[in-house]
Amino acid sequence: MKNIDDLIDSAADLAERGLSKGEIADELNVSKETASWLVSRSGATTPQKRDGTSPHDIHVDWSAIGRDSARLAHVGRAMADLLSKQGEDVDLTIGIEKAGAPLATTVSRELDTDLGTYAPSKHQWDDDSSEELNGSFSRNFAQIRDRDCYVVDDTITSGTTMTETVQAVREHGGNPLACAVLTDKRGVEEIEGVPVYSLVQVLRVGESE
Repeated sequence: MKNIDDLIDSAADLAERGLSKGEIADELNVSKETASWLVSRSGATTPQKRDGTSPHDIHVDWSAIGRDSARLAHVGRAMADLLSKQGEDVDLTIGIEKAGAPLATTVSRELDTDLGTYAPSKHQWDDDSSEELNGSFSRNFAQIRDRDCYVVDDTITSGTTMTETVQAVREHGGNPLACAVLTDKRGVEEIEGVPVYSLVQVLRVGESE
């Protein structure tokens, strides 16, 4: 994707397929607010260029990695290396669905851990969501069972999803020792007291905190 019009078209396509705005945000690696803005622009008869009313966000396109299993494996090894010094007894890696799951798979294989996945509440989010939304751990993968674990995702945008996942792990009796992401758009060092490691940090220059 090279410009905002490509993102608008992609958001429209995903919306037509029935994805919620939270899922669209996950697919495009943008915030929920940006996903909502993109979908709202997709109904325009003429292309809408980015202006002062658009959200401040950065789109991360790592499809060149995701579509190639060999590249994905190399990135997984790098992420595993970031995590490897955080504990010798860790035997579980939790991947945040959707995009964090394949990364977590390569990390868990490299570190010889079991694999679990977590579906965050944002996947159910839409503009008209009024009820409280909850995430869940998949029963098709390894369970927490009071274990030390790592948490893996592709991108930190606001930190909300990673925070939710860390809290959910603790609520299920687990002990998250470290988090790893491919790209961190906030430049965070820790979430909920858990260290966060990223292969790439995006720094906004000239914008207020």
